[in-house]
Amino acid sequence: MAKNVLIVDDNEHLRQILAAILRFSGYEIVEAASGAQAIQKAASTQPSLILMDFELPDMNGADATRLIRQNPATAHIPIVGCSAFIGSEWRERALDAGMLDYLVKPISADLIKAKIEKFILSKR
Repeated sequence: MAKNVLIVDDNEHLRQILAAILRFSGYEIVEAASGAQAIQKAASTQPSLILMDFELPDMNGADATRLIRQNPATAHIPIVGCSAFIGSEWRERALDAGMLDYLVKPISADLIKAKIEKFILSKR
């Protein structure tokens, strides 16, 4: 089974950087620029993990996560929040929405790869 990651971020440049880092590490990448795209692509591609930004143009990442969790076909997918928002309240919001972890941008390549592997391996 291929390891694929859905990167959800409205910043195209950041999506491209994350995609390049993860492709170099052997992941297949799917990208979404909005919450609605994330929900649709989560269902259609069944990624191994979702990296979810908090600030999206149509809804916030917490709401997109809740909708992904409500669908039985996508409820099992690990979701890791990624945002520039600092503070424990943001981490709490992420976890309350159903995210497994919350990372503050900028995120080092090593940290993002380690978190992805942790959640993909624990899913098996």
